[in-house]
Amino acid sequence: MAFLTRRDENAVAYLTMNAPERLNALSDEMLAALQETLHALKSDTTVRAVVLAGTGKAFCAGHDLKQMTAARQNADGGAAAFKDLFDRCATFMQTVQEIPQPVIAQVHGIATAAGCQLVASCDLAVAAEGTRFGVNGVNIGLFCSTPMVALSRNITRKRAFEMLVTGEFMTADEAKNAGLINRVVPETELAPSARALAELIASKLGSAVKTGKSAFYQQIQMPLDQAYAYTGKVMVENMLNRDTEEGIAAFIEKRDPNWVQD
Repeated sequence: MAFLTRRDENAVAYLTMNAPERLNALSDEMLAALQETLHALKSDTTVRAVVLAGTGKAFCAGHDLKQMTAARQNADGGAAAFKDLFDRCATFMQTVQEIPQPVIAQVHGIATAAGCQLVASCDLAVAAEGTRFGVNGVNIGLFCSTPMVALSRNITRKRAFEMLVTGEFMTADEAKNAGLINRVVPETELAPSARALAELIASKLGSAVKTGKSAFYQQIQMPLDQAYAYTGKVMVENMLNRDTEEGIAAFIEKRDPNWVQD
């Protein structure tokens, strides 16, 4: 069984987590497949946007608790295996933001614990009506400390902490209002909506989007003065791009640009 499938169309890579019987849990196999695929996409100039979805009832239910429980049989009680798992998961979540293509989460059913972390790590997210989001590990005695990193960088501190400490779920509308996701649509419109957003992004100048995505995550961690200094340099470099020069000329001349996408 392929844990992750990929289909490319119109400069968009459609990735689908394919372990519905496990609610697309981030098992060792799923994490490996996701990491390998995103690593390959990093240098794939034919793809300018990515859509990540899940099969079955849920987008992703978080870590595979059965695999984690099995690791307790190790001599150290699972300590080394747990550290390795969380390290690999953290690397993957950061890879989502490090690849040049914007990644859109296409979310349905539930996105819980590390699954909610995945939504928060994606650059954009579209969710079906009725989707629920949670970092509910506290309900089984495991505080969602690593999912907290991405979640607390998407929504306000008090709202994030409330979710973490109560284990209560957030509705799709609440998630949109909180800033965790971008859009809520009827379930029948979920895939078309994600596709339309991805194709819109893919229609833009690839080098500009690549530059912008990298700069977005760099500047957001900087003090205001450093952020302006850094992004000023980025804009100078962007302005010197041949395709940017052509895009501005085309706008002035009221014609379509003749871009050489890269």
